[in-house]
Amino acid sequence: MAAEDYIKGFLIGGLIGAALGILYAPKSGKETREEICRTTQDLLDKAKAQYEDKRRKVEELANREKELLAESKRRLKKAVDAGVEALRQEKAGPSET
Repeated sequence: MAAEDYIKGFLIGGLIGAALGILYAPKSGKETREEICRTTQDLLDKAKAQYEDKRRKVEELANREKELLAESKRRLKKAVDAGVEALRQEKAGPSET
């Protein structure tokens, strides 16, 4: 949630800055349009970079969680197998241990 808020704040701040720049800049229309295009492209590039970074981090976290889940399943299976074996030996009696 914090990452989404950061990206929203970043984009809104960029748009406000661009609007203020347009209103107060003593430039020609052509220069202003070029600056708007550059600013927009910069914002898009930064947003894409942040998106890719967050996507990569989420993917890494998901992979780590999958590995932890697989390890937990292996441990549980091993514990269940040991319990079943212990029960089997207990039922068989002391002569077969």
